[in-house]
Amino acid sequence: MQNAIARILCVGLIGGYMFGCVGAIEAEPPNTDRPNIILFLADDMGWGDPQCYQPTSKIPTPHIDRLAAQGMRFTDAHSPAAICTPSRYSILTGRYHWRSRLKGGIVWFWDQPLILPQRLTMGRMLQQRGYATACIGKWHLGEDWPLTDGTYISDHTDRVLLSGDKRKEYGRKIDYTRPIKDGPNERGFDYYFGTSVPNFPPYCFIENNRTVGIPTLEKPREMFGRGWGPMIEGWKLEKILPTLTEKAVRWIDQHVKQNKDKPFFLYFASTAPHTPIVPDKPFQGKSGAGPYGDLAHQVDHTLGEILKAVEKHGLSENTIVIFTSDNGSPQRAGDPHLHGKQAFKPGAVVEMYGHNPSAHWRGMKWKIYEGGHRVPFIVRWPGKVKAGSVCDQTVSGIDLMRTFAAITSYELPADSAEDSYDLSPLLFGKTLDRPLRQATVLSKGGPGSAIRQGKWKYIAAHDKDNKDKNRPPGQLYDLEADPSEQNNLWAERPEVVRRLQALLKSYKSSDRTAPF
Repeated sequence: MQNAIARILCVGLIGGYMFGCVGAIEAEPPNTDRPNIILFLADDMGWGDPQCYQPTSKIPTPHIDRLAAQGMRFTDAHSPAAICTPSRYSILTGRYHWRSRLKGGIVWFWDQPLILPQRLTMGRMLQQRGYATACIGKWHLGEDWPLTDGTYISDHTDRVLLSGDKRKEYGRKIDYTRPIKDGPNERGFDYYFGTSVPNFPPYCFIENNRTVGIPTLEKPREMFGRGWGPMIEGWKLEKILPTLTEKAVRWIDQHVKQNKDKPFFLYFASTAPHTPIVPDKPFQGKSGAGPYGDLAHQVDHTLGEILKAVEKHGLSENTIVIFTSDNGSPQRAGDPHLHGKQAFKPGAVVEMYGHNPSAHWRGMKWKIYEGGHRVPFIVRWPGKVKAGSVCDQTVSGIDLMRTFAAITSYELPADSAEDSYDLSPLLFGKTLDRPLRQATVLSKGGPGSAIRQGKWKYIAAHDKDNKDKNRPPGQLYDLEADPSEQNNLWAERPEVVRRLQALLKSYKSSDRTAPF
């Protein structure tokens, strides 16, 4: 099967593709001695939110823009899926999410861990290379919760997703005095602080494997969240991101004080600008895009505080910083309880404030169109990645796993990072005779439903917005000529459709898409 895939890839190469990156350093990858790594993953930030991507953006993003000016900005980068859990799984494992037990959608509260214990993760890989590792922020990959009868949910079911009735039943029996199992600490992170999902119960922070305090109150109905659920006293939505920011800065400070000779990996998984859209007071009114814009501006501030901590300790030169997002923006303008139901509608920030987080790309979060998965992607490594460089090659967040392995000289086992490509040749300005990624599978959140190769994008489904009964069974777009995906060429280019159909089928039936 691997040889068959290789033959398809070679035949399917598209001529005239730019294989290098503008302004990149033409050099072999330098010798590295385990640089520090910071992966900042925004939640629901669109390609068009940072001003370095969309100059007309109504959101001030000085720190994201500075990062781009000091590093490499990718213009054709994609999240592994157009929704949250699948993207996080793929980023942390280097494997397409549809190969996992979760074939579609997200994990919900009390659901079981998605990443299996034996699966190599980014955190565990770097632990094995001698890194101190921390995950701060939103996990959203499931944990195993303790019950009041002394058991765990895993003692009763091996399903990833619980039924709605079971979720309610277990929710009434959670024992918050006992440790949680199979969370970030068991998936490669020495330290964890954050929330599983701010929208889900329990409404409190989790530190390592325990809740911070015992949530004994019921969340008020007027507070944003998924219905009922236990809440800690004093829980305030607007203080979630500031607390995470403070914890990240403090963790860096403590690491330098206690283990300054040991490299670190910080996975900062921001909870914003995802709902709840409640910017803290100092950021309210600071953008021209309403509460959503203010919260995105606050995300930029958080990045600035983390960069400041790195600079304070003189670590900038030997620290790789990656900024990206888990998917595109749903384009909501605000919290329905605070800003009205109209503000919570997808697309509201465009209608109410004239700011489009997807820029000129079609679609938004949840969609297979570019606005659902084309995201900001910036890499800074002073002296190694040329400042102010731009790369137009197609890349994915799934590629970070193999990239970190290459940079830290980690030899990946054959059963890991199966769909991840090493981006370091692009980062270091190496000229390639073919695209780094032969093709990229794209997904709304279920099984891969589209594939991208060169300028061509094939979608294995019709456009539901198109009510024409004679519509074609799928979609094909030339993104060079038609970046907004308006002209479906399915009927005009059947040879491209057939080729990409075969390639997508071969990818999905194989165990991997990346070379060994």
